[in-house]
Amino acid sequence: MRKIYKNPMVYYLMAPILACVWPLLVSLMYLPAAERDAEDQRALCIEGQTYILDILKYDPGKLTYSPDKDETGEFSFAKAIDRVANTCAIRSANCDYTAGSASPSADKKVQNAKVTLKAVGIVQAAKFLSDIQSMWVGLKCDHIKLTKKEGLPDQWDVEMKFWYSS
Repeated sequence: MRKIYKNPMVYYLMAPILACVWPLLVSLMYLPAAERDAEDQRALCIEGQTYILDILKYDPGKLTYSPDKDETGEFSFAKAIDRVANTCAIRSANCDYTAGSASPSADKKVQNAKVTLKAVGIVQAAKFLSDIQSMWVGLKCDHIKLTKKEGLPDQWDVEMKFWYSS
């Protein structure tokens, strides 16, 4: 077998054959696959643009959003929770929270809170969580507990624990 590799005639034949096969492979296999992938990416781009236009149509307030700050210029769980609860159509009687005091740690203030939503739909709870975390970047949820109300089709008690780092 080693004699084949030492024979220069193998290289004189294989090099032109490979040089002819490579353009055939590119034109018959690789280019059509690349064109299909490009079409798929264009379709995804158009779909994404459609979603963006829908968001702008149904919720134009996201363009002008700026987070609320109280008089001292700091984040307030009270204002954040009340604002998001109102946008999610959760009554103030169904929303309760307890916020801890801000404790400094490594050049940042860390604050935590426990939010309880009573008798809300699962869509309202998911929208509340999504909206509050998308509006305040430093806000994280590290615990969620869902409890279904007996005998009611879509009534839940939701307990969430948040922490905010600024």
